[in-house]
This record gives sequence, structure tokens and C-alpha cells, in this order.
Amino acid sequence: MTEAPLLEVRGLRAGYGASVVLEDVDLRMGVEAVGVIGRNGMGKTTLCDSLVGFLPPSGGRVLLHGKPIEGRTPEKIARSGIAYVPQGRRLFTSLTVDEHLAMLSRRGRRWTAPDVYKLFPRLAERKRHRGGDLSGGEQQMLAFGRALLLDADLIVMDEPSEGLAPAIVDVLVDAVHHLVDEGVAVLVVEQNLRAAVRMAPRQLVMVSGRIEAEFAGDELLDRPDLQQQYLGVGAATGDDAPTDAQKAGTTDA
Repeated sequence: MTEAPLLEVRGLRAGYGASVVLEDVDLRMGVEAVGVIGRNGMGKTTLCDSLVGFLPPSGGRVLLHGKPIEGRTPEKIARSGIAYVPQGRRLFTSLTVDEHLAMLSRRGRRWTAPDVYKLFPRLAERKRHRGGDLSGGEQQMLAFGRALLLDADLIVMDEPSEGLAPAIVDVLVDAVHHLVDEGVAVLVVEQNLRAAVRMAPRQLVMVSGRIEAEFAGDELLDRPDLQQQYLGVGAATGDDAPTDAQKAGTTDA
């Protein structure tokens, strides 16, 4: 990548108290979809929290469009251009779909509630339902749509396929591709290897709080030895039996 990156992370360090979780994390991405995969406990969610301001880094730099944003509050980072789709969705159970989107709708923004409903027609059918009454898949669509209304340049998604049926994962994959086509970058943090590869052609492997390797997604799918080395799983080559990395839950529509 020769052009200036949209996001650049240099030597990022972060942790909790005396416990260091991230150490010397480096990554660069432009307007594209990039995956971060790894086993449990490797620091993937800590990376997300550090990028969006929930966890102030103890060292290193986070540059968005070349400007440092590390250490800013989540609100300032969101205004700078990073939106977050957190693991677990974190919706308001008592608010309707419409009310969730109305909270973030602003005149003059590129993305509007009608745009979200166009991207996710199922939400349009459920717009008067409360967040707590939605299925897991509908909740994930709403969390995704809520992030879009911030008009971010980069959307960070933590375990977006977790607990979802394959048909819903298909919808998310299409949505990620649509965003990149529209000029929005997406960083996808996943354990589900197949879902991650479908969303993002570049895959960064996190091991013990560092980006240990980078692969083309198809290479990882074709190389059981790499899956075993970095993810601790067997082959993920399209047979009917899912591997541990593919088991992000596949039942909730």
C-alpha cells in the first residue's frame, strides 16, 4: 500500500493495571475490509477497546488520516471518524429500532435511517419493535446500522458473526462489501475464520497481544497447517463439519 493509510497503529501497548495485554501492535489499512483473527485471550477485544477509546493505551500511536487519536475519549474518537459495533451489541432493550436510529440521525449526514432500512430491510419490518424483542441477527443489524449513522470513515466490528445463523452472516458480509464500495473502511475482529475471510480479503493474525502474521484469507482457508499453528484448529476447507474457528454460534436468526 503506497498511499497514506486511513488507519495506522504503531507499537500500541495496552492492558489492565499491571497486566499487559497488547504489546507493540502494528497495523496499517486503507479504505478496505481487514480481518483480525486469533484464539481466545489473544487481545482482540482489547485492541478494539484501545482503538475506540474505551481503554487508553499505555504506549504507541493510533493515527487516523495521519492525526494521532490515542488517549482521546470515545466521544472524541467517534467524532474523529471511528464507529464501533461491539461484541454483544449493547442495545437499549426498551427502545424501538426507530428510536435507536433517531438518537443518532442528524441532518446533513451521509447515512440516514432510511439508508439503514434499505441496507437491512428486515429492520424496516421491525422498526417499531423494542431492542429486547429482536432476534440476535436483528440486533446485530441494528448495532451495525447505528454505527453507520455516525458517518464514520472506519467501522470496527468485534465478533459480528457470533451466535448468528448462516443466512444472517450472509447479510452482514454483503453489508461490509457495500460499505467498502461506498468508501468506508471496516476492521473485522473475528474467531469465525470462514466469516472473517468472506468479509475481508486481508487477515491479520493476533498471537499473545501482537500481530504475528498476515495472510490472504483464501490462503488460510486452504492451509490447515496455518490454522493449526495460529488458531489451534483443523482444516476449514468447506466440508460439512465446522471447525472450532467456524463455531461462532450458528443458530440465532
